[in-house]
Formats: sequence, structure tokens, C-alpha cells
Amino acid sequence: QVQLVESGGGLVQAGGSLRLSCAASGRTLRNNAMGWFRQAPGKERDIVAVIGRSGFITTYADSVKGRFTISRDNTKNTLYLQMNGLKPEDTAVYYCATRATLGGLPRDPRDYDTWGQGTQVTVSS
Repeated sequence: QVQLVESGGGLVQAGGSLRLSCAASGRTLRNNAMGWFRQAPGKERDIVAVIGRSGFITTYADSVKGRFTISRDNTKNTLYLQMNGLKPEDTAVYYCATRATLGGLPRDPRDYDTWGQGTQVTVSS
């Protein structure tokens, strides 16, 4: 049973930076795609960025391209999201996720089956 625990959220001013971490336990995820998703109040959960098992293939939401960077350290079984140039519209609960199915790098959160509890990111203007 895989467990994902996010950390690093908080309150930051517009233009600031945060680094989110997602620590996995239970088994190694080095063969599994992983991703960050976010959900703002009243909105559906949506992709932020996803990353393939090797870390070389990534996909980003258009709204975060050039500002956010997803990465992973398979030796630590940990996923990261470096967020720079934060905007008030980035305010949301951020979730990390993985999927048991090997192969593919889907953008749809419905294709991911294991989720963390989420961490709140609030960006003030």
C-alpha cells in the first residue's frame, strides 16, 4: 500500500516561491508516473505537472509553464514541485498522485489512483 505525504505549502506573496515535496512510502515508485494536481475552491481538480518514471519526460499546464518545475528523486522516493513567480490564481490545495498502471503519462487526474492528503498554497496579492 503506497502512501503519499505532501509538505511545503504555505502563504506567500505574489512573485514569491515555494517548493513542495511529496514523500512516498510503502513501495518504490521508480517505475511509476507521478504528478502534481491542484484544486481551487469551487473548481475541479486539474493538472499542474506530471513526470515520467525516469524524470526526463514532463508535461505542464499552460498556466504554469516557465514558472514551475517538477522533478523527482527516485533514490529518495520523493517528488518535488518548485514554484517560482507565484500568482494569486495559483492559490489552491496541491495534491501529488501516482498511478499503478505502468507506461503513459496522462494529464487527467482520473487516471491516477493514489493521492496524498494535499497541501494548501495561498498567494496573496
